[in-house]
Parts: sequence; C-alpha cells; structure tokens
Amino acid sequence: MVVRVSTTLTPVRVPSPARQAPRRRTRVLALPEARWALASTVAFLVALTLDLGGLPWWAYGPLYAVAYATGGWEPALEGLRALRGRTLDVDLLMIVAALGAAAIGQVRDGALLIVIFATSGALEALATARTADSVRGLLDLAPSMATRVTEHGEEPVPTSELAVGDVLLIRPGERIGADGRVLEGASEADQATITGEPLPVTKGPGDEVFAGTLNGTGVLRVRVGRDPADSVIARIVIVVEEASRTKAPTQLFIEKVEQRYALGIVIATLAVFGVPLIFGAGLTDALLRAMTFMIVASPCAVVLATMPPLLSAIANAGRHGVLVKSAVAMERLGEVDAVALDKTGTMTEGTPEVSAVRPLPGSGLTPDALLALAAAAEHPSEHPLGRAVVRAARERGLRIADAWDFVAVPGRGVTAVVGGRVIGVGRAGDPVTGSVDLGPDADATGVPVTEDGDTVVLVTGDGVPLGTLALTDRLRPHAPATTAALTALTGTAPVLLTGDNARAAARVAEATGLVDVRADLLPEGKVDAVRQLQDAGRKVLFVGDGVNDAPALAAAHSGIAMGRAGSDLALETADAVVVRDELTTVPSVVRLSRAARRLVVQNLVIAGTFITGLVLWDLLGHLPLPLGVAGHEGSTVLVGLNGLRLLRESAWRSGQVPVQGTRG
Repeated sequence: MVVRVSTTLTPVRVPSPARQAPRRRTRVLALPEARWALASTVAFLVALTLDLGGLPWWAYGPLYAVAYATGGWEPALEGLRALRGRTLDVDLLMIVAALGAAAIGQVRDGALLIVIFATSGALEALATARTADSVRGLLDLAPSMATRVTEHGEEPVPTSELAVGDVLLIRPGERIGADGRVLEGASEADQATITGEPLPVTKGPGDEVFAGTLNGTGVLRVRVGRDPADSVIARIVIVVEEASRTKAPTQLFIEKVEQRYALGIVIATLAVFGVPLIFGAGLTDALLRAMTFMIVASPCAVVLATMPPLLSAIANAGRHGVLVKSAVAMERLGEVDAVALDKTGTMTEGTPEVSAVRPLPGSGLTPDALLALAAAAEHPSEHPLGRAVVRAARERGLRIADAWDFVAVPGRGVTAVVGGRVIGVGRAGDPVTGSVDLGPDADATGVPVTEDGDTVVLVTGDGVPLGTLALTDRLRPHAPATTAALTALTGTAPVLLTGDNARAAARVAEATGLVDVRADLLPEGKVDAVRQLQDAGRKVLFVGDGVNDAPALAAAHSGIAMGRAGSDLALETADAVVVRDELTTVPSVVRLSRAARRLVVQNLVIAGTFITGLVLWDLLGHLPLPLGVAGHEGSTVLVGLNGLRLLRESAWRSGQVPVQGTRG
C-alpha cells in the first residue's frame, strides 16, 4: 500500500494507543474497608482534639465509641468467623486488647490501636483491588472485534470466536486481533507491549504478529495461529496471576506466627486472671492485673517498631521520586541479593535518536546537508524513525526545506521531492531507494539494517546513494554507574533481560559492563530467567517498564517500574515506581530499605525488652497500672522516634550513587 500526501495537507495519522478505552480503576472510597477506616480515623481525631482540649467526657466519649465501632466491627467479625474455624489471629487480639484498655479506662489507647489496624486493612484491600484492575485492563489491549475474511467476503466477528486457521484483515492503525502469521501485505507493527522493542517492526509474508499489537500504515492479511485464549497477551495475564500466588507461602507463615502469638497472649491473660482467683485473690485485683498484662503484652510497640522506619523510608524515597507502595514492599527491597534489568525504556530511554550521519564519498554533502535533506523528506512522516530524523535536524538548527509528492511505502521508507530532487530515505534495494551495495555487512537488500545495535537507513537523491543515517535507542546517562552500584550492593552484576535483538542488547551490555545478557525474550522468557535465579537461592529485584515486563515484576521477589512511560500494568504490578525515570534511584532506594530493616531490628529489640520487662514485673511483682501504661506508651514513643530518623535528608544522601566518570 502506498500513501501519497502533499505537504500542504494534514498527513495521515495512525491512531494512538492512548486512545483506547479508559482503564478501569477502583476508587479508594469504593472499597468498604477504606470507608470504615476513614470514618474511624475522623472520629478518633475529633475525639482526641476535644479530649486534649479539656472538654467533659460526654463531649468526646461517644466519638471514641464511634471510632471503636466503625474501625473494629469488621476485624472483630472476621475474628469471630476465624474462631468458628478454630483459628485465632492478631486482628482479633487487637480488638480484645482495645476493649480491655477501654475497660480499665485507657479508651484513647484502645481507639488508636483500632485506627491503626483499620487503616492497614484498607491499604491492603486497595492494593489488591488495583492489581486486579490492572490485570483486567491488560485484556483491553486486545481488540474485542476483528475482520475475518471468508470466501463470501469480509465479516466483523468477536475475537473470542476466532479459530486457528481463520484469515484476518488488519487495516492501518488497527490492533491485531490474534496471534498469527502474515499471509499478504507489508506494514510495521508496534509490539513494544509484547517484546519491549522500541521501534515498530517491519512485517511481511511469513512474519509472526501478536494480538494487541498496533498495525502501522499498511494492510495485512493474517492467518490465526493460536486460539485467542492462548495468545501471548492472554498468557501474560495468566503468568501475572500465577506469579502473584507464589508469594502466598510467605503470607501463610506470617499468619501462623500471628495465630500463635495471639493464642499465647489470650491463654496467658486468662491465666493471669484465673490463677490469683484460685489462690484467693479478689476479683477486682485479679481483673486489674489481667488487664494490665493485656496492655503491656499487647504488640503496639512491636507494630510501631516495624512501621515508623519503613514509613519514614517510604516518605524519604517519595521526596526523591521513588514511590514505594507499602511497608511490606519497602522491607522486601532490602532483602534482594540479585538484580535483573529490562533494556528498552529501563536501561535506555525507549525513543530513537540519530547517532551518526555519514555522507558517502562523492556525494558532495556535509553531514548537516545530508541530515537536512533526509529531514525534509521525512517531515510529513509519522514513523518514529522519521520523527527522530526531523528532531535531530531541528536540534542542530538546520533549515528543513519544503517537500512535495510525499510517498510512504510501509516497511520500506519514504520519498519526497526536495529542491527539485527525489530524496529517498529507507532500505537499499527497495522501490524508494533503489539498489546499492554498501559492503559485506549489508543484508540481502543491500543495507546494513543494524550496525553495532544501531538501525541504519540509506538516503538517496534521484536514485543515487548520498549517505547513511544511524539511529539508536539512547542509553540512560547514569546506566553504567547504576549497574556498578547494584553490583556492589548484591555482590554480582545484574542480568540484562530483553525482548530486543542480541546485537542491540550486546551494545547496552558493553556500555554498562554487564556480562549475563539474554535477548529475544518473550514475557515468559523473562519470567523463566527470574525463576532460574530464585531457584538458585537468590532474591531477585526486577526493574522494567512495559506490559511485557509485568509477569517478571510479579514473579520477582521485588519489582521496580520506570514510571514516566511505564505501562499501567507494570506500574500496578511493581512494588515501587521510579517517577522521574532516574535510574540512579534504584540502588539508592535499596540502600534506604536496608537501613530501614536495620532500624526495624533495633526497634524490635527495644520493644521486646520493654514488653518482657513489664510482663515480668506484672507477673512476679505488682506493676501499678499507670506505670504499666507509661512503660507501654514510653516504649511505643521511643521506637517511633527511632524510626523517624530515616526522614532526614542524610538518610537518602548516604545511599546516593556517584555519577562522575560514567561511560555512555
């Protein structure tokens, strides 16, 4: 198919993927957990203000009751249901501890405990809902309808009804409805969502195409090769869900620990209450001792021992452009001891740029003159390579001449009349450029399509070769420093995983000092590579940006997504998002996480020491209730303040990556 556009008219534009239906996203207050947590928090804050303001009990007491009821009814109900199943968890223990605190006059402490746990439950529910949203949204990439070609003509059919062997007609700008192979036609396909390749890939007879990828300016006839349920895009959804479930054993271990702790505290409290009664103690004294035990043994300080360091680290990272989604995610980042990196959009910027302009001997052109001619011919083009050529000319301040009789041949190149000459930009040996021999590195058509990982195009004038342009996906400025820092952190160099070709991957690896390079990977290949590392006992951090990276992000011990151009699914699947695409923040946030983990250990020692001391005092002596509450609250404040140390700017600076002297 040939498209002719005059420069005096608006050029044909391929529909952008951004025009797809808006992604379904669960609103925060659509979740009942979030609404109850908000109600509990508001009631507590108002009650606390009135309480500290010296107002009488009747003014703030009912608000504390509202905080208890709205924040505690759901975990209490779940805890009672768990009891029916003969299990006991910490959530129910917290409700009992809060009620016990209220029973002996510590209403404020109990309400705070309720608010903390209600908010935690709401955040967990939101994270689960958003992940489900993103997985469902991935299915929107694949079109719901396709045009099937039969002996009677063309007919629109739902893609779910397609069968292997059906022939599809794919028009310019349409998304491909099924995995298959091209029977007829020539075009380009933007398949970055599947393979991560930064540039559209030329497609002709015999080439494989994938469901959900975007067709360029040509018309294709495609024979369906896989059932829609088995397409690459559908398998990505399955892999994400399966990989997410592999984290369940860790969660199960935590739940077992919670149950044992809760059961132990309940049994101990009953013993503290019942044993003195057996030996003749008064009911009030026994109840007071038991409630004191419940207060001092409650894990408030343990909870705060963990949360302030992690939340402070999250806040500090957020100030520097890294959004870590939860305290659990921040903690897991500090555990990693191996790193796997995506290439396109992660190590590189994901957009082509002109890296070399080479006039041929005898052309009589300077590099600037050659680039100006190519930019004039490409000016009406919507192809990413054409836009890169025009952008390079503008950056050099070159004048872009008017062009006429623009012709675009999908998958081949463009021609236009510039200054009375027919200027062609594209593959040698194709209709737009003619045949020319450029040496032993050229492909079957005569042009070196790649050269050291670059894409090379030929510029001709009236069919005579004038020179070549090399275009490359630019390496991020601090990629070498980042890989060096990650190597120092983990003790081994990161692994490069990419769906791009081996030569492009090798070029990035050489510039960043990486040795283990795995190219031409589909999403399943990246997951397999991550799992191989984890089967060897490593805890892997995967860093990526595309839909094709989402399964690996889910399968890895921890995942970080590049946020500026990252896909919705990658952003939702990852544990953290680098908002400004500053690659150096990746090792910095890992170091910050490790610092947070060290503070967590310190706080657990402090909290454990206080709890043990107060419990022994209550059991072996007589711990006055005010002193028990003071000790309990004092330990809570102490571990909280210790954790807030990570809010300081120096905590981030200590983990910054030096960027002087980087290569590439």
